Order: sequence, then structure tokens, then C-alpha cells
Amino acid sequence: MGLFGMVRDVPRTVRLLALGSFLNGVVSFTFVYLFVYLTGPRGLTVPQAGVIAGVGGIGLVAGNFTGGWFGDHYGHRRMLLTGALVGGAALATLPVLPVAAMYGVLPLAQYAAGVVRAANAALVAVSVPEGGRRQSFALVRAGGNAAFAVGPPLGALVAARFSYDWLFVADGLGTLLFAGYAAMVLPAHGTAHSRPAREPGAPGLLRELRARPAVLVLLAAILCVDLVYRQQYSTLPVFLSEHGHGAQFYGWLLAINGGLILLLELPAAHALRRREPLGIVGTGLLLVGLGYAVLVPGAGALFAVTMMAALTAGEILYKTTATAYVADRAPDHAQGRFQSLYAGASISGQVLAPPLGGALYAAAPGLLWPACAVLAGGAGAAVLAARRLRAAEPGPVAVRPPVREEASAPAPGRQARSG
Repeated sequence: MGLFGMVRDVPRTVRLLALGSFLNGVVSFTFVYLFVYLTGPRGLTVPQAGVIAGVGGIGLVAGNFTGGWFGDHYGHRRMLLTGALVGGAALATLPVLPVAAMYGVLPLAQYAAGVVRAANAALVAVSVPEGGRRQSFALVRAGGNAAFAVGPPLGALVAARFSYDWLFVADGLGTLLFAGYAAMVLPAHGTAHSRPAREPGAPGLLRELRARPAVLVLLAAILCVDLVYRQQYSTLPVFLSEHGHGAQFYGWLLAINGGLILLLELPAAHALRRREPLGIVGTGLLLVGLGYAVLVPGAGALFAVTMMAALTAGEILYKTTATAYVADRAPDHAQGRFQSLYAGASISGQVLAPPLGGALYAAAPGLLWPACAVLAGGAGAAVLAARRLRAAEPGPVAVRPPVREEASAPAPGRQARSG
């Protein structure tokens, strides 16, 4: 089956959400240039900029962890629109705010972005019956990854031709347009997108998680491996620079990562859709550990390229499969909260990786990559072992019929435009 056939098999609502993620992501470039903006045009010191960026990252993680709770209680569509409206308005006004206000407004914007991310994942989960979610999550991720390939260069152009202030204005306006787009393509009434998922007398979240020990193991493993995975954005460029590799080489490594994911993730999700998910996830995590183990002998170009290839293969295997597995194991009344837990765990490294990895690298540079390899390898082994726990879990959640989107979701207009 060709790429077109794989995309066609994905429900229409998910295809529209993937398009929205791409359009929104193209102008979501402020996080890339935030530190430069704060220490440059805003004139802040590096410690001040670090505090603002840090509390913004905490807001993003908090939004991911809590957005699903709001969606289960008030409807995922409503939370997606609310988060996009609040986040867009906050970003668009950021350039005119005094520095003191940024300590509160930026975390608010990032929190709203986290809510949008969690709501988007929950909307995909409720739009697709069990068994077809891997391809759907892979398509949405492809939209986000494609946008990341376009957004940062476009942001650099905007900053050079106009100013850094326009980055925030463009990001904010783009997010507001994304809210309008989502309002058009998501049915407003009478669907799983808009209905609260509350069920009187339904078990609480902790009870549902205790009944699914394999999900708990998976969430803990994702939390650990994200700390390792995101070292590629913090300590890895420092390590490469200290061993004679410049920024251009590092940029090419990231290009390898993004290009392979765009080319292979959706076909891989389709080809492996009938394979046992925890085995795929565990193998992916082991590959992440193997990637960092490759750096232990040295920092030559071949080592670095091999490391990135292994890391990318691991990412292709584990990310969409783990997201779909959590959605498949979630009860209907807690789908949003399950997705929030996964979303929060899968982005936690954005806050934890730089300080923890940086501290270890400063204290004992030779220990960082072995520690990363052991942590990711242990996480992969734990997920593989968790396959035995599946027998004690409740049976598969009831498969809801596919959403009849052709009748309920109008085609989007020519409008543009999430951790």
C-alpha cells in the first residue's frame, strides 16, 4: 500500500487535525528563539532568561499533565479551543508587556499549549477505534515534524527581516487562527469530541491505573527515556563542539533525524500495526539506549551519525506505538486523563534533561553517555518484561464505532494554523 493509501485509511477528522498541526506548527517557532529574544532585544541577563524559560517549560509540562482532566470533564474540543485562544492571545501580546509580566504570561501561554497538546491527542484517540490508532498518531506526528522542518528557518527570516517581536505576534495570531480552524473541522455537538466523558460511579483514575500495571510501567519508562532522549538538544551539541564538530555538523545530525522520521514513521506504523505493542516500544527504547552507548568509545563523525540513526529508529518505533497503546488501554471515561499522563511523561525531559544532564556532564563528562545508555536500556527491558502483566489487566476497552465524519465534519475553509 502506498503512502496515499495509508493516509486515506486514517479517519477524516484525524487527517484534518494533522493538517491543522502542520499549519499551526509552521509559525510555532518562538520556543526556538525565546532565549535569544530574552537576552537580546529584551536585555535580560542569562540567569533571568533561564528563570523565565524554565517557568515557561514547567507551565508546558503542567498543561500536558492536566489538560486531559479538563477534557474528560468539559469536552476535548472545548479544551482544545480554549487552550488555543488563551495561548494565542498571550503570545501575541508578549512583546508589549513589561518584563515583570512575562514571568506570569509566558507560563500561562505554555500551559495553554500543553492543554492543546493533550486535547489534540485525546481527540485523535476518540476519533479512531482500537487497532487503527498507531497510523493516526503517526500521521499527526508527521504533520508536526514537517512543520518543525519549515518553522525555524522561517522564524529566522522573520527575525532578520523584521524583528524578534514579530515572531511572537505571528505565533499568537497563528494559534488563534488554528482555534478557528479547529472550530470549523470538529463537530460541535453530539460527538465524542464535544461530550464530557464523566460517568457517574465510574472508577477513579488511580484505580483504573492500578488495574493496568503495564500502563504504569510504560509511563515510568517514557518518563525515564525522555530524560535521555532530549540530551540531543542540550548536552549533545556541547559534547560535539568540545570534540571539534561545529554547529553545521550538529544541524545535519538533526536533519537526519527529522528526514528519516518523515520518511519512515508512517510506513513503519502501518507495517507493524498488528504486532504486539509493548514489544515494539521496548525495542525502541533499547535502540535509544544503544544510540547513546555508541558515543562511549568516541565522538568521531561516524559515531555521531550512528548514534543519531539508532536514536531515530528507536523514536520511530516507540513514540507512536506507546501513545496508541495508552489510548487503547484507557477506559472511555478517562481517555483524556490517560493521554495527559502520557503527554506529560513524554515531554518531561524538556524541563528535566538540561539541568540534570548538564550537571552530570559538568561533574563527570565520561559518565553521561553510559548513564543515558543504562537508563534507556533499563526502561526498554522493563517495558519488555511488562508484557507478562497484560494478562492481569482488564480486557480490551470497548471499540466504539468510527466517527461518521463525512456527515458531521465540514471541510475546512482556507484558514491557517501546538510539546
